Amino acid sequence: MHTITRRSFIQRLAVGGAAGVTASLLARGAASAAPHRRFTMALECGAIGVSAKQAEALQMAARHGFEAVAPSTGELAAMSDSELDELAARLKQAGLVWGAAGLNVDFRKDEATFRNGLQQLPAAAKALARVGATRVGTWLRPAHDTLTYMANLRQHRIRLREIAAVLGEHQLRFGLEYVGPKTSWTAGRFPFVHTLTEALELIAEIGQANVGLVLDSWHWYTAHESREDLLHLKNDNIVACDLNDAPAGIAIDEQLDGRRELPASTGVIDLRAFLGTLVEIGYDGPVRAEPFNQALRALENDAALATTAAAMKKALALVD
Repeated sequence: MHTITRRSFIQRLAVGGAAGVTASLLARGAASAAPHRRFTMALECGAIGVSAKQAEALQMAARHGFEAVAPSTGELAAMSDSELDELAARLKQAGLVWGAAGLNVDFRKDEATFRNGLQQLPAAAKALARVGATRVGTWLRPAHDTLTYMANLRQHRIRLREIAAVLGEHQLRFGLEYVGPKTSWTAGRFPFVHTLTEALELIAEIGQANVGLVLDSWHWYTAHESREDLLHLKNDNIVACDLNDAPAGIAIDEQLDGRRELPASTGVIDLRAFLGTLVEIGYDGPVRAEPFNQALRALENDAALATTAAAMKKALALVD
């Protein structure tokens, strides 16, 4: 039997206390070293069936707790420089930043339609840059009735390169969104880009430094992709992000693109993994809901905004 003296008892307490303090400091250090969310909760009114002018959209976003708001490309292009400067000041005053703007060029149709849109792009890009917007996004049609994959790839490479060049002159990044559902890419005679890997291949073909992805949890899910697919990306690869859930009780390959759910409403899509990976790779752009949900669109503006904001906050709470 060992007798514990007062001195040895105090020494043991001191050692134990130091170990406890060290463990506490290490735990705090680990917590502080953990990555935090850098992306913003963004509002895009049209995606949730809310009709609003740009100034009103700013007020709506601030009122409902959003952190960013999408710039309206067409509306901004029609404004004077003084109006654009005033809008930029209002954004700052509201404590918001810009999300991603939509592209005002239809590159999916005939050459005349594309060229007409391209002529209007410089004015729109100049307006976006003047208010401080930095991101523009669009989507890729996942199938074509007459163009084979290679012919379609060549057309996209040429047209999107020209668009990217104009946007780049105004320091705007250009995001491309692939469409994942099998029901979409089998709807035409010739399937086209509909996976993350194919989208990255197209971006490489375009060969412009300002071109990246518009990621969507819906397309990530319907393309049968995983967290590991996202881990290959860096922040610079992603221009914008859409956050959606999927209807329950429907097989992945039977999901329809126009029938989605608000984020974290069904739990079908693993948003913890999706958002957690975005946190891990340091994505710092906008994240917005785009559910194409008829029930949501039927609501009055304030109700639709409140419902969307609540769903977004619930989803972000998975990683905050």
